[in-house]
Amino acid sequence: MARFRTWVSIAVAGVLGLSLAGCSSTGGKRAEDARKAAAAEGKAAVNTPRWTFAMITHSGDGDTFWDIVQNGAKQAAVKDNIKFLYSHNDEAQQQAQLVDAAVDKGVDGIIVTLAKPDAMKAAVARAEKAGIPVITVNSGSAESKEFGALTHIGQDESIAGEAVGEELNERKKKKALCVLHEQGNVGHEQRCAGVKKTFDGTVQNLYVDGTNMPDVQAAIGAKLQADDSIDTVVTLGAPFADTAVKARDDAGSKAEIDTFDLNAKVAAKLKDGTLGFAVDQQPYLQGYQAVDLLWLYKYNADVLGGGRPVLTGPQIITKDDAADLQEYAERGTR
Repeated sequence: MARFRTWVSIAVAGVLGLSLAGCSSTGGKRAEDARKAAAAEGKAAVNTPRWTFAMITHSGDGDTFWDIVQNGAKQAAVKDNIKFLYSHNDEAQQQAQLVDAAVDKGVDGIIVTLAKPDAMKAAVARAEKAGIPVITVNSGSAESKEFGALTHIGQDESIAGEAVGEELNERKKKKALCVLHEQGNVGHEQRCAGVKKTFDGTVQNLYVDGTNMPDVQAAIGAKLQADDSIDTVVTLGAPFADTAVKARDDAGSKAEIDTFDLNAKVAAKLKDGTLGFAVDQQPYLQGYQAVDLLWLYKYNADVLGGGRPVLTGPQIITKDDAADLQEYAERGTR
């Protein structure tokens, strides 16, 4: 597999290996094989109680990114004998109400995103008051510790944006359009701000309604038609990359399309050169580690990160890397 350019040290724990410490090499291998076999058969690999964990995200409908997060969480839940509940709402107040509902159900752990942290603060505090451990994922790394979460799992959005700016410099780009598809999402603002910080060219933000793809396409196309000096469009989610490509082609522009996040379609378009590069934050790992770390906390009072976020990205993925990742993207794990 190609060696990916990693912009930060990825702080990922080999949590499966923790339970093997102290075993002989033979015994450890047998235990590992047994765990793998159990997971493949959809059976728990542990004998701990069947705890219930709830994940509540700010996802809108049809966002493939969150399908990948769920795939990771569900796989870990099978291994850890966890009943996994998932709910989502892209409206912050409704997301907070879903957290309240999980608290009312008496779940054993909560995983939550903080895309709009001010609206989520009271709900997270209520969970902690009820004695329910909370892990934040994907967004809200700056607020996670302040809100009392055990740890945060995801990428630093500012660093990810800075990585994009550096990559654009290497590609000799001069003017970028950064497309924000969810107003009020602090992570999106941090990404575009990060691009501006390191990019030697100019960056213009474009705010669009991510729930309306025809309008997104029209807005990007209008910008490209009005300004032919734009040589790069940066989208902040994989589903928007394809829309940006269509807008670019309709506008007769030669701008390169780059994107945050990876899915099967993005991997294919990287491979054939339709897209320039993608920023992968490994959503499967975010879901998997969140469930696994909650299980470790419940089982052994373990906390990973030492008070700092557990980073899962960013990685800059190019055409050279796409072939190696396409298989995983197609099965829904990258």
